[in-house]
Amino acid sequence: MSETFFAVNDIFRRKLQTSLTIATLTLSVASTLFLLFFSERIGFGIASEAKETLTFGLSMIFSQFLLFLSVLIFVVGAVVTSFIVFLMMKQRTRDFGLIKAAGCPNNLVVGYFMAELLIVVCAGCIFGAVIGITVDFAVANVFAYPLHQKPPNLLLLPLVFVVFFVIAVVFGAKPILAAAKLPPINALSPVQYFGVGPECAFKPLSRFRLTLRLASRSLTRRQAASVRIVVLLSAVFVLLTVAIYGGIIASDTTLSWIDDAGGRDVIAIAHSEMATQYRLLLSKFAGAAEDAEFNYVDEKLAVPDGVMQHLAATPEIVTIDARLVLNELVREMSGYKIDPETLATLPVGDNRTGTSLIVGIDPEKALTKGFMKGCALNSSDSQQAVIGDTLAEALFSPDLSADPPISRSDPMLQNVVVREKIFDIVGVAVDPINNGNVTYVPLKTLQKVTGTSHVNVVFVKFTPSVDLAATLTQLRAAIQDIASDFTVFELNEVLQENKAFIGSFWSTVLLLPLFTLASAALCLIGYMMLAVDEQRQEFAILRAVGVKPKTVTAVLAVQNLLVLLASCAAGVSLGVIIGLMVLMPQPIATTFGVLLVAAWLLAAVLGMFFISLYPALKFATRPLLEIMG
Repeated sequence: MSETFFAVNDIFRRKLQTSLTIATLTLSVASTLFLLFFSERIGFGIASEAKETLTFGLSMIFSQFLLFLSVLIFVVGAVVTSFIVFLMMKQRTRDFGLIKAAGCPNNLVVGYFMAELLIVVCAGCIFGAVIGITVDFAVANVFAYPLHQKPPNLLLLPLVFVVFFVIAVVFGAKPILAAAKLPPINALSPVQYFGVGPECAFKPLSRFRLTLRLASRSLTRRQAASVRIVVLLSAVFVLLTVAIYGGIIASDTTLSWIDDAGGRDVIAIAHSEMATQYRLLLSKFAGAAEDAEFNYVDEKLAVPDGVMQHLAATPEIVTIDARLVLNELVREMSGYKIDPETLATLPVGDNRTGTSLIVGIDPEKALTKGFMKGCALNSSDSQQAVIGDTLAEALFSPDLSADPPISRSDPMLQNVVVREKIFDIVGVAVDPINNGNVTYVPLKTLQKVTGTSHVNVVFVKFTPSVDLAATLTQLRAAIQDIASDFTVFELNEVLQENKAFIGSFWSTVLLLPLFTLASAALCLIGYMMLAVDEQRQEFAILRAVGVKPKTVTAVLAVQNLLVLLASCAAGVSLGVIIGLMVLMPQPIATTFGVLLVAAWLLAAVLGMFFISLYPALKFATRPLLEIMG
């Protein structure tokens, strides 16, 4: 009999265990490969190659989140793979002893089981590679994911295949080599087969009912396997919490930034051409292209005095935010900082130039305000400026490739120059308009610098109790009577498109851990099968003295529940800490978001719990004579 022929026969003889191992390995490889492809398409290169679709600040947040999730999925996948192959081959210790006791040479037995391991690992890795590529193709093409796309890096395929193949073979060979060193009598012992140790002397549950005592006793006796499954599931729950809790919190937070910066419930009045251009500037965040030759200083775009007077006389309007929007060359102005150790003066930045959208606003009446590092404009200081995150990266970041290299740069320590007027940068904002390439300065200062006395767009906000539809109809009619070329439009229209676009990012992130969750559920089934085999004789005795099958099922169910609760407590706690304190600046946690997270995690726990009961239900319904045999 050849080693391969024996391995193939043995694989078909143990169909359930083999299927679990192959399926788990397949899901681990597929999830890791898909995530790496997904990250290559839109994640890791997003800061440098997808600037057409996201502001730099949001790009970095999404890339950082995706990078951490990628590492976590890879680690969990490796842990799942090592656990399932170790469990599969560890359960073969008794078979190893039986074959050796029958007189088969030791090296031949090792060859049998190594051949079986290699067949299973190859099958799992190949299936995982195929599924990973298929899912990536479906997301990129069938579902037409709305984001900057580039061809997948196929070099990742052999990398993932080799890494998981090596991990599976190393951890699978370990119990085989360990069993090879054992005498046949020791290999046949349940202590070697199940990893059973002495029962814990301290019995905190001894006063409880029989089910809890039996469940806790089995867990404490089978410490090696119990610790492994708890560590595995804890890692899985960390991943789920970071992906679900962190993803939902990140989604709520970034959508709040878009709301604040885009102008929620804000009405705009502008010339029809300016209105079209402003919509495109806001939609540029989602990949739209504005008119690059648009003339912002055209006199016809100036908001007439009659319009301003009508807005001021309208009682339903509580705030009028008049703005002057221009497109100008801006220049970085270098600064300096003091070295705290040597007290030496160090240069910061350089004198790079670029084009930016300039927006003059009245700081006291501004209706939009994005997430900001630093502070907002001060109404009493006419020399301040707030710049967008993309402009801050383009003109105010270190550049070692420059000549000479710029090793230190910080916009908060530098100035920006607009038409030879120097403005102190007091804040950097995440703002969707013009994809974050924007500079906010005081309106009166900008009008004085440019010699322009008018504004070309006006934002207004109504009282909360107003009938918005009726009031808008009246306002549109009044504006048409005063200036027929001017229009009234809601910023909410563009805002909802931007929110739907950024929401598509995070909705995809929430789907990434599903492969790993399925792998963990299969591992839990494998653990349950180990528990069933280890307690076979005990359950046979209980059945013989009249214990009902449902009691046996309850004992196994309680074991699983204890493992799941311990893992969930550790994993969720660590995942929440990572999601709130590491991955997201100033996170916003809404009540709905927290409830949604709780529902997802509860569904995951219950799903894994009920799926893992299959071996218990199957065992409990078997005839007593078959169990004892």
